[in-house]
Amino acid sequence: MNTKTIYAKDVKSGDKVNEVFLAADKSLAYSQKGSPYLNLRLRDKTGDLDGKVWDNALSWDKAFKKGDLIRIQARALSFKNAVQLSIIELRKVEDGEVDLGDYFQVARGDLAQMFAALLDFCGQVKSPCLAALLRSFFEDETLAALFRRAPAAKAFHHNYIGGLLEHTLSVVRLTDRAAAHYPGVNRDLLITGALLHDIGKIHEFSYDRIVEYSDEGRLVGHIVMGVEMIDRRIAAIPDFPAQTAMELRHLILSHHGVLEYGSPKRPKTLEALIVHHIDNMDANVNAFQETIRGARGEESDWTPYHRLFDRYIYKGRPSSNDSCGGADVPPEPPPAAGEP
Repeated sequence: MNTKTIYAKDVKSGDKVNEVFLAADKSLAYSQKGSPYLNLRLRDKTGDLDGKVWDNALSWDKAFKKGDLIRIQARALSFKNAVQLSIIELRKVEDGEVDLGDYFQVARGDLAQMFAALLDFCGQVKSPCLAALLRSFFEDETLAALFRRAPAAKAFHHNYIGGLLEHTLSVVRLTDRAAAHYPGVNRDLLITGALLHDIGKIHEFSYDRIVEYSDEGRLVGHIVMGVEMIDRRIAAIPDFPAQTAMELRHLILSHHGVLEYGSPKRPKTLEALIVHHIDNMDANVNAFQETIRGARGEESDWTPYHRLFDRYIYKGRPSSNDSCGGADVPPEPPPAAGEP
């Protein structure tokens, strides 16, 4: 078995790279002069790299498919403040030649510990009907196994193994604080909604090697799928209150906030409003963090342009002294004449 010598996060401009990566994406394109070239997205457990095959692209295109492991020989170049690999040669690699654990991104936290923390929140729900509903989901080992492994998205946020669990736990923890902060909130409904808001994502994606939408995910989507899953389990719980069921359905249906983002309804209850904003905040914070972690090129304080955020993101600068007014910090000189 080959030992991996360099990971995506460590590749720098100027490096010569002879290493195995997962071909997470592949497309054939044509230059302005009509010459074919290959666009590749190369991945390991530390992140992604862009790759280009400029010569003999049509031949190399037949040598492997999306989702294959490939060994590449390439030179790392800087392009728009990001590292790009100019690939000279490549070959398909069989699974037995490498440690597959090197090629799939996994949530940074321990999955078993995160799931135990999630179950603890389930146990805090006092409403008998909502507690029974949560048990029907998370004590179902088949469903729980899918939930522990599922990503939360294809690309934007928490798009790795365990991402759905990590995101859901973060949303639940934040909604728990919101319940203590704002008067008039139904905590049991809020926590239950936070736990189940993305439950449909266990079926929205396929996530064997790379995250892809399932047919049901593309045609129906996780919001409607989640409500259908909840309705089926509510139907099996005797005397489940109709009002509670309606408010929980509304929370799930409205958690994307606006019609343009896939919500059939906009939030119209306190609990739905809180889950929507916390869900959105957690997704965006994770996307910012992952973009900053993956940014190449230490010479810049900014990440490459983020297409979905429509902006560059400031990475910040390490500070040698984070104390204010300390003895080692010289006073700021007065402005020169004429300066504001």
